[in-house]
Amino acid sequence: MKMYHVLFAVLFLSPLVYCAPHEIKISAELENQVIDWRRHFHQYPELSNREFNTSKYILSQLAHLELEVQSGVAHTGIVALLKGAKPGPTVAIRADMDALPVTEQVDLPFASKQTTTFNGQEVGVMHACGHDNHMAVLLGVAHYLKSKQANLAGNVMFIFQPAEEGAPEGEEGGAALMLKEGIFKEKPDAVFGLHVTNRLHAGQIGYRKGPLMASADSFEITLTGRQTHGSRPWDGVDPIVAAAQVVMATQTIASRQIDVTKAPSVISYGAINGGIRSNIIPDEVKMIGTIRSFDQDMRADIKERLSFTAQTVAKAQGAHAHVKINHGYPVTINNPELTEKMLPTIKRAAGEKNVIEIPLVTGAEDFSYYALETPGVFFFLGITPKNTPLDESASNHSPRFYVDESALKIGVETLSALALDYLQSN
Repeated sequence: MKMYHVLFAVLFLSPLVYCAPHEIKISAELENQVIDWRRHFHQYPELSNREFNTSKYILSQLAHLELEVQSGVAHTGIVALLKGAKPGPTVAIRADMDALPVTEQVDLPFASKQTTTFNGQEVGVMHACGHDNHMAVLLGVAHYLKSKQANLAGNVMFIFQPAEEGAPEGEEGGAALMLKEGIFKEKPDAVFGLHVTNRLHAGQIGYRKGPLMASADSFEITLTGRQTHGSRPWDGVDPIVAAAQVVMATQTIASRQIDVTKAPSVISYGAINGGIRSNIIPDEVKMIGTIRSFDQDMRADIKERLSFTAQTVAKAQGAHAHVKINHGYPVTINNPELTEKMLPTIKRAAGEKNVIEIPLVTGAEDFSYYALETPGVFFFLGITPKNTPLDESASNHSPRFYVDESALKIGVETLSALALDYLQSN
């Protein structure tokens, strides 16, 4: 009989074991404020590592919340800490801040009219990837969780991160630099994030356990031969033919040398440049491309095989290959145990029928750096209007990228619920 008494006490009296899930419904006032924030960010976008006014605006909107705020992280980033009234773990929530060199083609009263110089050209600036929504949602989460501070069992770290799209050439930035500057010196127990997408309708959420988004590494291959007249190729070494053979040979890395049952991978060439005249075989050909993978060990293996293959094939032609690998973002991995644990929270916040398990995404995200440091969950929030077919919606990075702002409420409520449920359950 005593056993039943103990069991009753553990299940129904202990707050550490029995924790009612949080039902999050933000007010219409906060929803409208989130939309206003989003429109401000959208109208005044800034490129990577140049988010100075964006950072000032975020600080002004956090000022009255009385958080512990650190600014100027990784150039323009902000880390704000909300300390709960009760002891407990720490969770981090991240939003990215930067826009793209894209000229907006959407007819909105708050459309971006900003311009800047990028790679020597005058270009428009637009939040064509939707980071304006991410910042607005995270501000909404900060304001909502502040209202729950008296009952908060633990801490919440709000990360406003610059340069997710990549720092300008010759500069450091993004998640890697924020970590390098010590924002995880006191490591959070979990990290959450979201990204808006046109591939889902407004209010839908896409998730996946384990690998979600690919690693992204770029490469440059310079093939050096010996210039000669096009009518006498035997008098020189043809780097164009060598380049063609390198392209074909490196395709067999993914199709014949890597275990495709473990994880898919992609090697793509984006440009091949060499020569100036039809009857001159040039000295040199330059090629650039990208490598995508969903496994960190496979990622390293592909890089080695690419270098070896290019150099060996070039040598067989009498040419020389210089291979430079530019190491980019790691694989974005959702911790399987944490994802499984928090999936009921996501379904409750968004509605079970709106939560969809999605296939692998070959795009890349520097949220991956945080998720390699501590267990993470990253998900996609749909923003395509429900009456628009998904295959007719403009994709992220398009000048016609359009957001149904009704989705922002779901973003705020889902991230808030994830933070509250995680803290209470731990």
